[in-house]
Amino acid sequence: MRSMETPDTPETPAATTGDRAGDDAAPGKGGGEKAPEPTGIAAQDWDTAAADPQYRAAVVDLLGALAYGELAAFERLAEDAKLAPTLEDKAELAKMASAEFHHFERLRGRLSAIGEEPTEAMEPFAAALDGFHRQTAPSDWLEGLVKAYVGDSIASDFYREVAARLDSGTRDLVLQVLDDTGHASFAIEKVRAAIEADPRVGGRLALWARRLMGEALSQAQRVVADRDALSTMLVGGLADGFDLAEVGRMFSRITEAHTKRMAALGLAA
Repeated sequence: MRSMETPDTPETPAATTGDRAGDDAAPGKGGGEKAPEPTGIAAQDWDTAAADPQYRAAVVDLLGALAYGELAAFERLAEDAKLAPTLEDKAELAKMASAEFHHFERLRGRLSAIGEEPTEAMEPFAAALDGFHRQTAPSDWLEGLVKAYVGDSIASDFYREVAARLDSGTRDLVLQVLDDTGHASFAIEKVRAAIEADPRVGGRLALWARRLMGEALSQAQRVVADRDALSTMLVGGLADGFDLAEVGRMFSRITEAHTKRMAALGLAA
């Protein structure tokens, strides 16, 4: 689950969704709007917020899901490097894989620091994430790039939305590990060049990206539905003003960011 670039603005979901696709794919940015001050749990530190056992359970779930996602991203980028057409491309993907593993180590360290066993926190999410990656295994180099740029960014948008509801320390960590590993500009350059060389490639990759969108949203919804504490956080049980209607708007923002990423790649949404 990786990609993008630009500074983080965690106060509102709209201000963070799509950051990893660059400024052109960030809904809620611009217009001179000032983000509201955090309230409720979002204004608290970890020690205060974690006094609520349900909130603590939700954060452990979130960090566990993210940690396993980062580990899987490391493994996948290392595999994708084998498909790279040049040594330069291979080295670039290896560098990105290293960054993903560093993110994993930070999340693993945070889980240990709050008294949780990292492996146990990751375990509930392994089957779902492994299943997603099996169902969306790229058949070639270009499909791998589109998956890393588009598919992983959808997951990142989802976690950024959740981050806006977290205590300050956890929010900062989540946003930092969702930071760009360099895939955005790299993927855009390579995919656009391939389409320019052979316009027929665009149609195939557009269909692939649509499939990724559907699978990624389904996977995010399954993860939330299967974890009671995490789903309660999203629908407002642990944070201010996040009701079912807002969940719908959240997925609309994620879809909008996906459309902008497709345009950046030169593909039809």
